[in-house]
Amino acid sequence: MSTDPSSTPGTTPSTRLGIAVIGAGYWGPNLVRNFGGSPHWDLRMVCDLDLDRARQVAGPHVEVTDSLERVLDDPDITAVAIATPARTHHGLALQALRAGKHVLVEKPLADSVANGRAMVDLAEEQGLVLMTDHTYCYTPAVQKMRDLVVSGELGQVHFIDSVRINLGLIQPDIDVLWDLAPHDLAILDFVLPGGLPTVGIGATGADPIGAGRACVGHLTLPLPDNGLAHVHVNWLSPTKIRQMVIGGSRRTLVWDDLNPQQRLSIYDRGVDLARTSVGSTDRAASSVSYRLGDTWSPALPEREALGSMVGEFAAAIREGRPALTDGRSGLRVLEVLEQASRRLSDSSHAPAVDAHPVPAGPPPVPRPTVAEPVLEVVR
Repeated sequence: MSTDPSSTPGTTPSTRLGIAVIGAGYWGPNLVRNFGGSPHWDLRMVCDLDLDRARQVAGPHVEVTDSLERVLDDPDITAVAIATPARTHHGLALQALRAGKHVLVEKPLADSVANGRAMVDLAEEQGLVLMTDHTYCYTPAVQKMRDLVVSGELGQVHFIDSVRINLGLIQPDIDVLWDLAPHDLAILDFVLPGGLPTVGIGATGADPIGAGRACVGHLTLPLPDNGLAHVHVNWLSPTKIRQMVIGGSRRTLVWDDLNPQQRLSIYDRGVDLARTSVGSTDRAASSVSYRLGDTWSPALPEREALGSMVGEFAAAIREGRPALTDGRSGLRVLEVLEQASRRLSDSSHAPAVDAHPVPAGPPPVPRPTVAEPVLEVVR
């Protein structure tokens, strides 16, 4: 696996792939900067309805346009990168794919599973690369996490606890699960062998401030051999936490994205449960031991995740293969989010729980009062 944009030798301006960035808003400038600085890409155009904004982002040597047709009709543009609101991803991606362009889409892949599946199906029919910009998957820390899990260094994964909490910003059109959880779900999809589980999803949410949508959310996902993954997201926390714990049968990994000096820590600690035989019956019983070994932090290279991501996009196109974070990985994230939304909707329509339920059976014997001595009650 090579996602370092400097890892492909011999790239010259004549062999670079033409790219256009559609959307010059929040994320577009980051894509423009990385495509413009990549040895694999020739940034040819920035497209946005706000031409002044597009000019500021593109710089003096890149064409700007407010016409999608202008982008799609250009034979020198091999691919497009879409950084527009999620509700527009589906329509823009389908037009680009029908025009024969490879497509990179900012997360989430689409605003529904149905729209995401239509994008994936068309890309496969056309033989084109559809890639989801799950940026965290291209950070050195998350790539090391994947290596440790896949290689078996952690052993069988028993649990995952992921926390992504901060104060705001409360979104006007989506809940906290759709806003924050895609990052963690994309990481789980990238790290876990076999990808993200999409069945047996549990979800709870709360709106304690009356925002009209869940501001605190919890997701649970089943793992093999009775393991469990838990994702906690929250818009209301005054403290910012970006942390994931992956507990295995051999070792436990802790990722703290807000600690640049030690983003990854590996703990050679855990619980061992011995099984004893009683006659012909095996039972997990008597011998629980706690392993208290060393802790270390692996060295990580310094490189920008987006630079690696745009390098992977070029490599997937040239090699005719799916990208590491392809359309199907984005689709799995959408499937989990939609299931979570259904769980929240079902729970919101459940009958209210009585705060003071009537106890079953006969009423309890009243406790004695000051005016009633205990002996009187006993009689």
